[in-house]
Amino acid sequence: MTVAVRLSLIAAACAFAAPAGAQLAVHRDLTYAMVKNITESAVEACQAKGYHVSVTVVGRDGGTLAQIRGDGAAPHTMENSRRKAYTALTFRAPSAQFAQQVAKDPGAQQRATLPGIIGIAGGLPIKAGDDIIGGVGISGSPGGNDEPCSKAGIDRVAAQLR
Repeated sequence: MTVAVRLSLIAAACAFAAPAGAQLAVHRDLTYAMVKNITESAVEACQAKGYHVSVTVVGRDGGTLAQIRGDGAAPHTMENSRRKAYTALTFRAPSAQFAQQVAKDPGAQQRATLPGIIGIAGGLPIKAGDDIIGGVGISGSPGGNDEPCSKAGIDRVAAQLR
C-alpha cells in the first residue's frame, strides 16, 4: 500500500470520527427521596392551612414522577396539579407567569391549547442551579394559595439542588 493510499484512508477515517469535544451529556435528576420529600412537604404545607390539595412532580422530560391526592381533595385536582407542574417545566417559569401571559397575549393563548398546558397559578419549575430538572404543581387551595405550598416542597430539598 502506497503512502498516498494510506493517507487517503486515514483522512477518510478522520472524516467519520466524532469531533474531539463530543461526549455524553451529563445532567442531574431528581431522586426518589427528593421527589418524596417535595410531594409530602407540599401537601402538608397546604393541609396545615386547612386546604385539600393534590400535588404532582414531573421530571425533566415532563413525565410524572409522583402524584398525591391529599385527604378531601377533589378528583380534578390531580389533573390540574399535573398540568401546572408540566407548564412550569415546559415554559421554565411559574405557571402564574404563564397565566398572566395568557390574559394578554394571543400567542400565549394559543400555547395554552397545547396538551398538558394550563394557565393557572400553582406550578413552579424545580431548578438545580440554572438547570430546570422538573416541576411541581399544587391544585385545590382557594384564591391562589397553591404556589406557596409548591414552594414549600421545593424548599424542603433546596440544599440538595445546589
